[in-house]
Amino acid sequence: MSENVEAENQGPRAVAVVRRDHEVLVIKRHFNGTDYAVLPGGSVESGETFEEAALRELWEESTLRARVERQLLAGEHNGREARYFLMADVVGTPRLSGPELEAHGPDNSFELMWAGPDDLRELGLHPAHLQTDLPLLLAL
Repeated sequence: MSENVEAENQGPRAVAVVRRDHEVLVIKRHFNGTDYAVLPGGSVESGETFEEAALRELWEESTLRARVERQLLAGEHNGREARYFLMADVVGTPRLSGPELEAHGPDNSFELMWAGPDDLRELGLHPAHLQTDLPLLLAL
């Protein structure tokens, strides 16, 4: 996600979709007075595939390990290409880590949480199309 690091809005974005029963892992944000949520993910680094970036970002932000099952969706996030990957064989317990943990504070907070389909709109999942697309794609 590394949106704390809003300056990181260059280049394509790789996103990890982690499912637990009828819920997905989201990062609830409070930034500059705005509350919203995003899925774990971030910029694809030079020499990295989208899949590799999704796995790296998932580990960096949540300490979870997984494998990519398949690409779920391709779209845009804040004007840049974004690819969403469904994760499988997820190992670990989600714990905030990496740049998000370092930047975490009262005016820039990050919280890992499980969200069901009815929670996505209330949390302001961004980009907004995910609020309806994700439950349909995952049959949550």
